[in-house]
Amino acid sequence: MNRPRILLATNNAGKVRELVVLLAGTPFAVATPSDEGIALDVEETGDTFEENAVLKARAFAQASGLLSIADDSGLEVDALDGEPGVRSARYAGPDATDEDRVRYLLGKLEDVEWKRRGARFRSVVALAYPDGEVRLFEGACEGMVAFEPQGDKGFGYDPIFYIPALGRHMAELEMEEKNRMSHRGQAVRRAVEFLGSAEALELYGGAETGSRQE
Repeated sequence: MNRPRILLATNNAGKVRELVVLLAGTPFAVATPSDEGIALDVEETGDTFEENAVLKARAFAQASGLLSIADDSGLEVDALDGEPGVRSARYAGPDATDEDRVRYLLGKLEDVEWKRRGARFRSVVALAYPDGEVRLFEGACEGMVAFEPQGDKGFGYDPIFYIPALGRHMAELEMEEKNRMSHRGQAVRRAVEFLGSAEALELYGGAETGSRQE
């Protein structure tokens, strides 16, 4: 039986890997921008995770004619009044690498004692239909900013995000374990629950995306 497609509205290889695993088992077949021949770079001009997730999801949905899923997420550090927040990917400059961003953030926290290094990863997932209909889902993971990186898995700030409940850094977790407790894992699981509903498939049909099935 042919399944309708859902497009991953991201060019981030790390997010693609996680989303492919998280979306397995839904009624939708997962497609990437490269699968659809889409080269789209959406500027994140929103002031909140919600706004940026919607911007990305809607742009890819309109470009592809497919239901599209986008995530906007970031690290909120208590000692920095919630920074880097929505600027997490751009915190050390537009051309910075993950390593650059980690070093920059650690520099900001150089004199901050352990008990004041509380932080959370927060994620908002947007599901956008080509007709403009959007559904939002959220997740958060509490932890601490470590004094130095540890672990070689994950991406972004994962190496310096320490999870007291596990006694490990996010970058030390295998994919399955990370997806169980991460901010993105929580948000996508809520989206997956919705995708399994009759409402989700009804909206898909109503948006007239059925022609883009496999």
